[in-house]
Amino acid sequence: MEVYNVTDDAETFTSNAFLAVGDRTVLVDVGSMPGVVDVVRERVDDVDAVVLTHQHGDHVGELDAVLDAFEPELLCYDDHPRRTRELHDGDIVEIGDETFEAVYSPGHADDHLAFVSERTIFTGDVVTYSDGAFDDGSFGRTDAPGQSREREIKSIREILTRLPASVERMYAGHGESFHGDVTAVIERALERAERREPKYPDE
Repeated sequence: MEVYNVTDDAETFTSNAFLAVGDRTVLVDVGSMPGVVDVVRERVDDVDAVVLTHQHGDHVGELDAVLDAFEPELLCYDDHPRRTRELHDGDIVEIGDETFEAVYSPGHADDHLAFVSERTIFTGDVVTYSDGAFDDGSFGRTDAPGQSREREIKSIREILTRLPASVERMYAGHGESFHGDVTAVIERALERAERREPKYPDE
């Protein structure tokens, strides 16, 4: 399975948006970068589905444009007027060439899902590799209204219990992707979250 970050060259704030190319071509999040449809078309002619980790604006800003351009299925946890399949914890989703399990992981967002296969995890914003606050293992912000550090910690622990030891690729909603010991990265993110200190002390 080939995975491309189609918002990698964005000049405005956006989440990462990952195009997984394989038996089932899927966008995991779409980002908020104008022109993302054109970048996707440089790689593929069609998109079978869009799978959302959550519906914060930086992850779904270009959703209507993508849906209009490719008419894919839309899979997500929370309600959306164009949703074609509601996802729940434990649901199975085909992305690229791999079979993923949806893991409900609130804290940063009430509708947050991560997606775990035998080799790969799409973590959305629950865990990142590097994000400007921490390198080599960080966690999503929990300082806005409606967010919860305690729920975030619980979600990271749940991901670790359901993460196969064979997972070696992590694609997060922000920052760099990571190939290697994904379990160790998520364990460091958990340890940092469990300190319960402000993620960005100067803000």
